[in-house]
Amino acid sequence: MKDFVKMMLAVICAFIVMQIVGFFLLFVMIGSMAALGSGKTVLPREGVLDLNMSQFSLAEQTVDESFSPTVSLLGLSAGGPTVGLWDAIQAIEAAAADPGVKYILLRADGASGGVSSMEELRASLAEFRKSGKAVVAYTENPTSGSYYLASVADKVYMTSYHGGNAQMLGLSSRMLFLKDLLDKVGVNYQLIRHGKYKSAGEMYIKNAPSDENREQYQVMVNSLWKTIAATTAESRGLTEDKLNELIDNLQLNFPEDFLQNGLVDELLDHEGLINKLCTLAQVEKQEDLHLIPFADYVSAKVLNFRGKENVAILFADGEIIDGYDYNEIASDRFVAEIDKIRKDKTVKAVVLRVNSPGGSVVASEKIRTALKLLMDEKPLVASYGNYAASGGYWISSGTQKIYSDATCLTGSIGVFSMIPEFSKTASKLGVNVVTVGSNKHSDMYSLMRPFDKDEEATMQAYVEDIYDRFVNIVSEGRSLEPAQVDDLGQGRVWVGTDALERGLVDEIGGLRDAVNYAATLAGFVNKSDYRVVGFPAPLSKADQLMEMISGRKEEPSILAGTPFEALGKSLRGLRENEPTQVYARLPYEIEIR
Repeated sequence: MKDFVKMMLAVICAFIVMQIVGFFLLFVMIGSMAALGSGKTVLPREGVLDLNMSQFSLAEQTVDESFSPTVSLLGLSAGGPTVGLWDAIQAIEAAAADPGVKYILLRADGASGGVSSMEELRASLAEFRKSGKAVVAYTENPTSGSYYLASVADKVYMTSYHGGNAQMLGLSSRMLFLKDLLDKVGVNYQLIRHGKYKSAGEMYIKNAPSDENREQYQVMVNSLWKTIAATTAESRGLTEDKLNELIDNLQLNFPEDFLQNGLVDELLDHEGLINKLCTLAQVEKQEDLHLIPFADYVSAKVLNFRGKENVAILFADGEIIDGYDYNEIASDRFVAEIDKIRKDKTVKAVVLRVNSPGGSVVASEKIRTALKLLMDEKPLVASYGNYAASGGYWISSGTQKIYSDATCLTGSIGVFSMIPEFSKTASKLGVNVVTVGSNKHSDMYSLMRPFDKDEEATMQAYVEDIYDRFVNIVSEGRSLEPAQVDDLGQGRVWVGTDALERGLVDEIGGLRDAVNYAATLAGFVNKSDYRVVGFPAPLSKADQLMEMISGRKEEPSILAGTPFEALGKSLRGLRENEPTQVYARLPYEIEIR
């Protein structure tokens, strides 16, 4: 009888749970259909294109926002719309020819994304100005990154109000070192690597950077800043030395400082700004001034229909990992996308857009092999975004031509393996671990004892073999001697301009340049002869829903907004793999703010 009651209670509970889940799914579907039923964004017939960088996120691919009301309702929204770089560039190009767009209002404060993304967006705005239409920038709290973008404008206006937080301080990269902390808790990391500049893992075994690591980061930061500072200064009619002098001496604190030193053209309060915008738009009344949100303009103007003949952009965006995952460059999923493109007869040429710090060596090799098969049948060109380093360079160095942004971080030809062991931690906690194995090295990866000499030598030989493989891949792909590649390698990171001088890339240029070149290789003469399509396709609404239900959405990091945020990002991929994994990856990610 008791078993019968238990069974009945279980059935009732299951029924209740199913009803709740069913109601939840119905609620989600209604929200999704309501979003779909809202129709296409209606824009004013004419107005000012409002490129407000704080109102959207700039990423590699546009996210389908028709699902966002439901996502927001469930508390899973990440904020404003996500606009892909290619779509943003195409929208700005469309605006140049659109008689309804009078000019662009650029509000760069709050810009998010890597510096290379800002570089490409800035270049598209410079191209827009050639149409005869103006770009007008307005800033309240300029940083080095946001002002770099704003400086492309014909006129730069700034708030007249005090109390803002201008922070034009240049560019920096923080390096964290955890050895002293790990020693206190008894954790010992065994770092096996090839490359004196391969600094990934140093944070665990040192309390300060090696000389080589400090050297490469200083050269890298200097090269990045030189590109940013030179471009910014030239746009404002200043010398690079003068701009650096103002920043080094902390002379840019108040709006008047920016005006007196020629960084802005006029100080305006809110009413003054509105009147200025009305004058430029040639309207008399404020209510006749129509600002067109940029994300809405992208949604309305950028068409992604497939044509009879296409140039594909294959987005390699994120960490290179093994397996199948929607949010990173997962080898199984990515290889399937490559095969799909290879078999698609409408795709005549491919641009591999790389925005990756690298990751798993095995996954990188699987992807590279699939790309090689693709290139046997169709032209394949690479475009480098914020990062194309280590594994990102592994998969792309053999393409027919490599375009790189000037500020891209690339190279990092080196590999490492990092195995922790916790024997001292166990001892501190009073835990005695006894292992029984069938062979001498059965417990080599138990993580409860350090390697002996033979085991360390075996791991080193494994890493050396993979490094030699990496060197030979680059040597073949870039037509360089292995000794040259080894000299450029050793794990060293190069900025795009420096990589060009050393033969690691072919040309400084953005995604649009790579698409145009790939189209030429395919035999297309005019832009009207083909369409550009993206792979992998953004997640469908059903996929987004399944991602949310399955709980695979990444949780916010407790390190977010702190100096340790970069540590969390760099370890995300490492923590999900086996301790025997060998990596080709950058140790840090850099953003300019």
